Amino acid sequence: MSSTRQTRPVVAVIGSVSADRVYTPPLKSVDQAQEACRLLGKELARAGCDLAVFSSKPTYIERDVVHGYAEACTSDAPGRVAAYPPRHRDAEFALPEGSCVTVDMVRDTSGEWEVSYYRTLLESDGVLLVGGGQSTRVAGIIAMSQRIPLLPVAAFGGGAAQVWVNLDKVRNDADDGDIALMGDDWRPGSASRLVACLMAQRRRRQEAEEAARREARSGARRLNSGLAAAVLCLVASLGLLVGAGGPGPATAQRLAVFVAAPLLAAVGGALIRHTFETGEGWLQAAVRGLGAGVVSVLLYCASQLLALPDLLDHIDVRRLLFFTVPLGFSAGFTFDLVFERLRAGAVSVTPTGADPLTAPAQAPSAEPGSPQ
Repeated sequence: MSSTRQTRPVVAVIGSVSADRVYTPPLKSVDQAQEACRLLGKELARAGCDLAVFSSKPTYIERDVVHGYAEACTSDAPGRVAAYPPRHRDAEFALPEGSCVTVDMVRDTSGEWEVSYYRTLLESDGVLLVGGGQSTRVAGIIAMSQRIPLLPVAAFGGGAAQVWVNLDKVRNDADDGDIALMGDDWRPGSASRLVACLMAQRRRRQEAEEAARREARSGARRLNSGLAAAVLCLVASLGLLVGAGGPGPATAQRLAVFVAAPLLAAVGGALIRHTFETGEGWLQAAVRGLGAGVVSVLLYCASQLLALPDLLDHIDVRRLLFFTVPLGFSAGFTFDLVFERLRAGAVSVTPTGADPLTAPAQAPSAEPGSPQ
């Protein structure tokens, strides 16, 4: 029923101004209420809205609102009223012959009128409240909680006036001018201004929802691009490992492969870690991972050089990469832990006893440049 399924907005009409009931807060200006409801119905028709109503009894405002709505509808701009009376009851508004309003009776299978009432309320694009008691107040609270555009006309008191007080604290898509207008006394021109206020709330809500959708799409694109970059970094890192070649002198090419492969893995790990977090772009995560990877790999190399000063004279890059690539990935994925250890004064991030590559040289007969 809502505008997600059709172009015309649906406004639920709720309230009563019966002189035979006791209202809390009490009603005000009851002599103006009936005409005010008719004028509100006219303005809703001119705004291109459909109506959702729940009763045709004269004690409720729906009857007067529908009559005013029918007066403003024409053959060029017809209207529609969806009536949701309790089961086994009818809604008869006694519209004049030739009226350009279609009244659709919507039956609900539930035997409890509240089910249809609140379901319809949640599917509406706006809610008009005039007078009313506890049910009107509850309807207003539900509309506020669901950020449904709300028009409580406080000029006539009742539950609508209490909803207006509550709306002032919540606001949703209403601004200061809207709140002041809803709480003002009824005067000529109030109906058109109030309906315009309701439509403005709906427009702001649509704009906010569209902005949220754009942000979600943008976030998804950023996330996907970050994941794609992570995959490329990891594939490039593994490609360097595969193509590293055999042992030999520490040429610039071998050293470049030895440094680049774990750093690419560190960036890939940081980008994968970024998928679990929010609040920053993936470029920032990549830089953090790169920093953690640089620190980890250089500390590892420093520990090896302290143990084997001639390590770079004859280096087996592929063998070393089998350790440094996972080390770089782990450093990038847990960059916060790496930086925390650095702040704590740690001198090495290499796990002790994890691999024979980390052990110091012990046998003088070992091949020069080969880590033990």
